[in-house]
Amino acid sequence: MSVDANRTRIERARDDVGRAGGGLMRRLARTWDRWLYWLYERRLLAQVTTGGKLPRHVGVIMDGNRRFARAFGMDAASGHDHGAGKARDVLEWALELGITHMTLWGFSSDNRGRPPEEVAHLHSLFTKQAREFLTDERLIAHRVQVRVIGDIDDFPEPTKQALRELEASTAHFDRLHLNVALGYGGREEIVAAVKRLLHEHADAGDDLREAADNLSIDEIQRHLYTAGTPDPDFVIRTSGEVRLSGFLLWQTAYSEFYFCDAFWPEFRKIDFLRAIRSFQQRERRFGR
Repeated sequence: MSVDANRTRIERARDDVGRAGGGLMRRLARTWDRWLYWLYERRLLAQVTTGGKLPRHVGVIMDGNRRFARAFGMDAASGHDHGAGKARDVLEWALELGITHMTLWGFSSDNRGRPPEEVAHLHSLFTKQAREFLTDERLIAHRVQVRVIGDIDDFPEPTKQALRELEASTAHFDRLHLNVALGYGGREEIVAAVKRLLHEHADAGDDLREAADNLSIDEIQRHLYTAGTPDPDFVIRTSGEVRLSGFLLWQTAYSEFYFCDAFWPEFRKIDFLRAIRSFQQRERRFGR
């Protein structure tokens, strides 16, 4: 065998050892990162559980599925699929802390204007998730009550049926009250509440001028989608956008807000715990 051939074998062996060593170092680095993440998460959890009053009702604007998909070269449908599983994670984190009310905004009234194929995929995703929730042992064990808020009249019949079945099957649960906002818009909710209120007075034969003179905050609130639910103490929005976009306009008059840069599918438990810690560090004055 020639000297050149021996040199080639030695070089190949050296390269193999280098690659093996590099792979080992990468695995060790990933293990170290996971350990540090776990340690930081446990530290945050301890701070939150001992850090003061927790919000009773948390609203979440789940934003950024499509931008997440674009960042990773996927289509919009894949982004929504990734985001769908995140909602269950957040519910588990809320249950761990003892939060009793959640409102998750999954589809706005404005989203109806998106491409038809994207809207159709979202409808099928809502149907699939509703049916999965019906048999989800974790949600049943934790007694999660689900209520859909918003206008879903134009949803496909299978989607509406699956959502109605989910509401009916969880109506008696009482540990975590979950509002799922679908076909929801804050302005539309207020208009719908006023319409229901006026119809109620008209059906009772009341003088509408007198009814207007006696109109109160409580009376309008009684006709909102969220009637019977405490107003949110805290609202989290993902994706870096700093606006409400119509989310619970009436109910968030005195809410605290937290805006997180992570896209919704990337939202982690440490992001959630940081948000809750931020809430605990604030002094709420309710306009006083």
